[in-house]
Formats: sequence, C-alpha cells, structure tokens
Amino acid sequence: MTQTVLLINPNTSEATTAMMHRLARKALPQDIALRSATAQRGTTMITSAEELATSVEEVLEIGQRLAGEVDAIVIAAFGNPGLQQLRAAVTLPVVGIGEAAMREAALGGRRFGVATTTPELEASIAASADALGLSSLFAGSRIPVGDPLELASQPGLQDDSLAQAVHDCIALDGAQAVVIGGGPLAESAERIAPRFTVPVISPVAAAMRDIAALLRMQRRGTTHSG
Repeated sequence: MTQTVLLINPNTSEATTAMMHRLARKALPQDIALRSATAQRGTTMITSAEELATSVEEVLEIGQRLAGEVDAIVIAAFGNPGLQQLRAAVTLPVVGIGEAAMREAALGGRRFGVATTTPELEASIAASADALGLSSLFAGSRIPVGDPLELASQPGLQDDSLAQAVHDCIALDGAQAVVIGGGPLAESAERIAPRFTVPVISPVAAAMRDIAALLRMQRRGTTHSG
C-alpha cells in the first residue's frame, strides 16, 4: 500500500505551498505519495518570533485533522512551529524542515551555518540548534541586509543575497555545510547550491529525505513483525 506524506505550510501563501510541494516531490521516492496543506490564518511569510508562535495553532489543527489520512507529516517552516505538540498529539512520524536540515548539515561532525533572510528569527535559529544538541557545531547565522518580503519579491536579488551569506558562512565562520533557513527560500537553495563546493542544504529536501528514511524503517518493522 502506498504511503503518503503530508506537507503542512504554516504560511498562508498558496504559491509557497506549490513551490515547496514541487521540490518535496522531487526529493521523495516515487513510491511515496505527497499531499500539501496551507495555513488559512497567519502571514504569507514568517519573519518574526511572534509570527512563528502564532502559526502553531494552525499547524496543530491541520495536522490533527488530516492525521488519519496520511502516514507521516512534515512541518514546512524553518522554526518547526508546533513540532513537539503535534508529535505528542498523533502517532505518526512528524518532522520539521529546520530540524531535518540542521541534522543533515551536522552529519559526521561537520561545522555548519545558516543563511537566511529573517533577522528577527536569528535567536530562534540558535535556540533550535541548541535544542538539537548541535550548538558546538553551529557556526551561527548570516543574514543579508534587506526586508525579507522585498527580497522574496525579487528572486534574483534574493539568490545573490543568500549566496553572499553562504559565502560568509564558509569563508568567515568556517562552515563545512550551510543550511538555507526558510521553507519559502527552498527554491533559492536549489538554485544557488551549484555555486559552492560545500553542501548547501535545502530544508524541504532534507525533511523529505528524513521522512522517507523513517517510512522505510517503518515498512521494514511492519514486514518483520508480520
């Protein structure tokens, strides 16, 4: 039987959901189906700790409502809003794109940085690394000057700004891998990754690799127990 992953976009932008769905689909094995759901309340792009906190209720509502129809859930905001609460509320595997990307970046003890466009979330990003036990490997965040919503409206400028931030993570902070910090930035991550010799990690793709591995383990366990 086909397994299904639900991608929850805690932002209200349907265009962002469609973009993340496309990139998620590319990263998932073909034998795993993908559904996406978009928050109906909140903001088009989470840029502050307050907006991140506000999105938790919507994530929980969507996740609990659809949990009976899917096999796993991915929360597609870098701050992982509602992650622990949803894990406690459902029996399915639940992964946040921020945690998945950081864990992948730190594989093998790599020092990693985060390149993002949201300065008001810098403390939240550091707290996420700490919560994952990765503070000793976290090289910090690099954030270009400019309003994140304005950058989002100019993809070329956003790409170049993030690429400079990635460069600074590597050259100035000694990062051996760099995470692009934001679901809405996932497309930029795909475009700028080829510019660098170190891994530049799209959080959406990282979460799909993570959830696919969890589902494979689940299938093996089911087969073994049967």
